[in-house]
Amino acid sequence: MIPRSPLDDPETAAFAWARFRRLMWLMLSVTITIVIGACVLLYRENGFVSIHFYIATALGIGFMMLLMSALMGLVFLSNGTGHDDAIVDPFEDEHPNP
Repeated sequence: MIPRSPLDDPETAAFAWARFRRLMWLMLSVTITIVIGACVLLYRENGFVSIHFYIATALGIGFMMLLMSALMGLVFLSNGTGHDDAIVDPFEDEHPNP
């Protein structure tokens, strides 16, 4: 039988997803700050090259940072709620824990 996940409880799930959204809003503000700082630094070093250069830089850094924070946030959500422990290990009999 598959054990129930703590995320099946609506109250626990609401708390976990609210914490995930707070983390994402924080990371969005950090990402915007980093993107602006990177564009300013590039402008200081190279001058005005092309608007496409700055758009590509902003999109590349922004997408990479938001994707990384979303994936890490989901890892923290899964581990922090105990969802990782609610699995069935088919190989548990082959390798008993010491």
